[in-house]
Amino acid sequence: MSRIVAIVGRPNVGKSTLFNRLTESRDAIVNEISGVTRDRHYGRSVWNGVDFSVVDTGGYVEASEDLFEDEINRQVKLAINESDLILFMVNVEDGIHDLDREVADLLRRASKNVIIVVNKVDNNQRLLDAPEFYSLGLGDYFPISSVNGSGTGDLLDEVVKHLPETIDEPEPDIPRVAIVGRPNVGKSSLANALLGEERNIVTPVAGTTRDSIYSKYNKFNTTFYLIDTAGLRKKAKVDEDIEFYSMLRAIRSIEESDLCLLMIDATRGIEAQDLNILSIIQKNNKGVVVLVNKWDLVEKDNKSTTTFEDAVRTRTAPFRDYPVLFISVTNKQRIHKVLELITTVYENRRRKIPTSKLNDLMLKIIEDTPPPSLKGKHIKVKYVTQLPSAYPTFAFFCNLPQYIKDPYKRFVENRLRENFEFSGAPVKIFFRKK
Repeated sequence: MSRIVAIVGRPNVGKSTLFNRLTESRDAIVNEISGVTRDRHYGRSVWNGVDFSVVDTGGYVEASEDLFEDEINRQVKLAINESDLILFMVNVEDGIHDLDREVADLLRRASKNVIIVVNKVDNNQRLLDAPEFYSLGLGDYFPISSVNGSGTGDLLDEVVKHLPETIDEPEPDIPRVAIVGRPNVGKSSLANALLGEERNIVTPVAGTTRDSIYSKYNKFNTTFYLIDTAGLRKKAKVDEDIEFYSMLRAIRSIEESDLCLLMIDATRGIEAQDLNILSIIQKNNKGVVVLVNKWDLVEKDNKSTTTFEDAVRTRTAPFRDYPVLFISVTNKQRIHKVLELITTVYENRRRKIPTSKLNDLMLKIIEDTPPPSLKGKHIKVKYVTQLPSAYPTFAFFCNLPQYIKDPYKRFVENRLRENFEFSGAPVKIFFRKK
């Protein structure tokens, strides 16, 4: 079961700073629309062995001059509805603001687990001012400073207490496949085509869509579970921002899968939202197959597939080693090839390379192209082994691992991919002290 924590509150209370601290990054996945405040931030956090997704929302406002006020507020409400836990952020400098009361009312109506996070508590006087937030009626609060990190450890201890426990997974040796992509790209149609029946894998009615539905496929000597939590309500029944809703559902689908079928609309090409979803797939170390749907609607010549595929791989660089398949769900074009690729990528993600074979090949490659020396010191790699992991992970033991930079790690990963079949699978490289 995936776990989502949303950070909500009015503008300028420090939500994004807390988000960056929880995810230990400064480069959240962002999708900007019209250059204004509709940024979407998603990240992963791990605390005491418990991992969860963090969603940063826009500042909740009422009666402002912001043209996107309604859009931002819809997304805040959607994040509240979809999350397992809410971090309600306030600012001790300003005390209780009228907008804080508005958000508190919203949270009480949602009947969700809420933790009040009082930000900018960085001295004793502000610590004495913090208790006034009890009057919001949402229980205890946690004083922190998101800038310097004080108090965040205690906050995270409390966060993991409130997250749902993981559930038993269905038959562990059967692939779990998630269909993800932008709205109206053909996800539900592909699910119906694969399962051979017209059905909704998930009907997202508020309050009933928290868990994924596993639909078992067992035909043509191929067996897997299809995970589809990304089904959308009909447009006539939805007030929320469709793209944001789709992304939240995609997060859950991706986290609970072994590999993902990322669907792209051939008539629109690869867009920012597609790259956002691919980035989440990579952060979660899942296998991926890119399906270009609606290929029957595109005017083609003898170079169309090559040109389109090159454009896709260029946008996703440096990660380029994954299958791309051109399909038409409506015409049932190359649907059976999807089944073959599911099996192939699943096996690639589970592939184990014998240690002797790894050392014979990779040590020779590294000897021929060694890591750049730094400060006059030469780096010598002595041994390589594959670590026990759900996906291909390799440890290279050397004398000065701290001097090896990302470009060389990419070089090593590329050599591994050239010599072993890892297409569509994540590959992680670690350099360690011998």
